[in-house]
Amino acid sequence: MIKAVFFDVDGTLVSHTKREVSISTRKAVSRLKEKGIRCVVATGRYMGELEKLPVRDIAFDAYITLNGQLCLDQHQSLLSGSALTGADREQIIGLFQKKEIPILLVERERMYINFVNREVEKTQRDISSDVPDTGENGGGEIYQAIAYVEKGREDELKRILPNCRITRWNNRAVDIISREGGKAEGIKQYLKENNILPQETMAFGDGENDIEMLECAGIGIAMGNAEDTVKKSADYVTDSVDDDGIEKALRRFQII
Repeated sequence: MIKAVFFDVDGTLVSHTKREVSISTRKAVSRLKEKGIRCVVATGRYMGELEKLPVRDIAFDAYITLNGQLCLDQHQSLLSGSALTGADREQIIGLFQKKEIPILLVERERMYINFVNREVEKTQRDISSDVPDTGENGGGEIYQAIAYVEKGREDELKRILPNCRITRWNNRAVDIISREGGKAEGIKQYLKENNILPQETMAFGDGENDIEMLECAGIGIAMGNAEDTVKKSADYVTDSVDDDGIEKALRRFQII
């Protein structure tokens, strides 16, 4: 029996082609909740961004944000948090201050970037989001960083940040979190607190940062618009976000 379903946001719940959550997805989430199945967001975003996206009016049971670094309950109260620390935090702040590449820093209530170029502007358009404000680091806790770099530059960052987890979510951008973090870790924490077993869960995603989440869920579903590496890690590949993929998979497995 499935007791909880975890949803990525960009390219899974939200179509950035149509800039909306489809009617079929909204109905599917409502049906899950009617059956007492918990619906949880698992995203690289932070709450300030979610409140500007088409998911803002959907009442989820919890929010695993910043790739598992900040987990909030349905009232957005903190369940758990894991900030960047030590040498990696200092290295990231150093990269931010050098301004050789665009680096976005995300705190619990604030996100800011060192500088904006055309690549940043293109990437933000891809995900229907405003260009972040520029700002300076004031010493607050950093839960995630985003580096706006083309494919092929991950190895360079991994050498500089050996204790961080670096995953790509766009052709021009990667998430940087602590080595111990990730959506799967956030999910495990949520399951432990709610006495739910991994085999009693289902997860939907489309990006590289969703792979571990799909692998740890009882049933991992890759969207039809997912990258090939994500599809290979899934138990099942459904149709795309623009073709009712979530609803079709839930019906395929007789969850709704």
